[in-house]
Amino acid sequence: MTYVLFKGGRIISPAEEIDKVGDLLVKDSQISAIDKNIVPSEGTLIIDAADMVVSPGFVDIHCHLREPGFEYKETVASGTKAAAKGGFTTVCAMPNTNPTMDSRATVDFVVRKAEEESSVRVLPIGCVTKGSLGKQLSEMGELAQAGVIGFSDDGHPVADSNMMRQALRYSSSLGLPIINHCEVPELFKGGSMNEGWVSNRLGIKGIPNSAEEIMVARDIALTELTGGRYHVAHISTPGALELVKQAKDKGINVTCEVTPHHLTLSEEVVLGYHHNGSPFEPLTTQAYETQAKVNPPLRTRFDVDAVVEGLKSGVIDIIATDHAPHNNIEKLCTFDDAAFGISVLETALGSLMSLVHINGLDLPLILRALTSAPAAFIDRPELGNFKRGTPADITVFDPNQEWEVDSSEFLSRGKNTPLQGQTLKGRIVITMVGGKIKYSSGRIKNI
Repeated sequence: MTYVLFKGGRIISPAEEIDKVGDLLVKDSQISAIDKNIVPSEGTLIIDAADMVVSPGFVDIHCHLREPGFEYKETVASGTKAAAKGGFTTVCAMPNTNPTMDSRATVDFVVRKAEEESSVRVLPIGCVTKGSLGKQLSEMGELAQAGVIGFSDDGHPVADSNMMRQALRYSSSLGLPIINHCEVPELFKGGSMNEGWVSNRLGIKGIPNSAEEIMVARDIALTELTGGRYHVAHISTPGALELVKQAKDKGINVTCEVTPHHLTLSEEVVLGYHHNGSPFEPLTTQAYETQAKVNPPLRTRFDVDAVVEGLKSGVIDIIATDHAPHNNIEKLCTFDDAAFGISVLETALGSLMSLVHINGLDLPLILRALTSAPAAFIDRPELGNFKRGTPADITVFDPNQEWEVDSSEFLSRGKNTPLQGQTLKGRIVITMVGGKIKYSSGRIKNI
């Protein structure tokens, strides 16, 4: 038998409402016991977790691993190494690969690749429509048999209302959600950032909040009509949040997620970090920051405050990274030509901890949105908790360690981050998946 004992850490498991200093014992790859002071048996590996937080492994329901087809951006191997470094023990892979995950063959390829090369658990997401083209439903039943946890056309919103209606109806019979990127194409087309004073100042075509809100309203109406299960990807506006809240109050089966960047960054980042946020200040050489180009776009400070409040109130269910790695050449160009997306897995915790240190949010609230809530969403009750006998997926982090973001040290192939050179407070120390340590910063010493 193999025993590992995490000693003297702050153990937080929102699923069981645990928040106490104590010991956590792992036995043969499973959670065995939590107590104030566990006396180890001979041969136990003892890890000093004093002043650390010991949490169930993070679960990311929205991540781009790019393989197959875009291995120059990311691979299953590199993306899951980055996930482990970020404290994630399970990631759900979006289907915008080449070929797309609209067939069992492609899903099986990703699953097999994960079994051979992954550092963490990988669960695939299938396409809503064939090729994500919005013309014909994918073989949802076949994809469900292959093990997908839901359906999404990712960055290609299901624009046709009848197609969305049929997708919701069909997927509901399989017990799986439709995850929609909520953006009306007509209002999004040609836009590169949030529509507002910053886009006007820079002369960039903007994307209004209403592009998101109109589609969320439509999708909720169709969910009510069909009795389907609907999930809003990366929500970013107060109007969309209000629609979700109203839908939940009516008993409609709607959930939503938010990203670390939409919780912590606003549109001014496109101007550069040294800009003071005034429309009248001269532009610096840091303006037109393509690393901050993301979809949905970074919104106003008012919008950021609203989504933080949405997380606090429980309207937002899950924090998901929307990890979107790109090759440098796709960002080293004009703002309009730059690719949408941010490499997030390795900075997620540090970003989110600013909500604790600066905004005063309770740490268990954030951890619930990273652990038990996403595990429940994908119907994996054995994940995201510390119940006895569940897999030993454990994330240990120092909530107070300050570190400077250096993308050259990312394990992800995607070095695209607007946080380059910024100081974050909170860093992953150990990530354990199924009882095996998959990442260690080397800071925790064995006793």
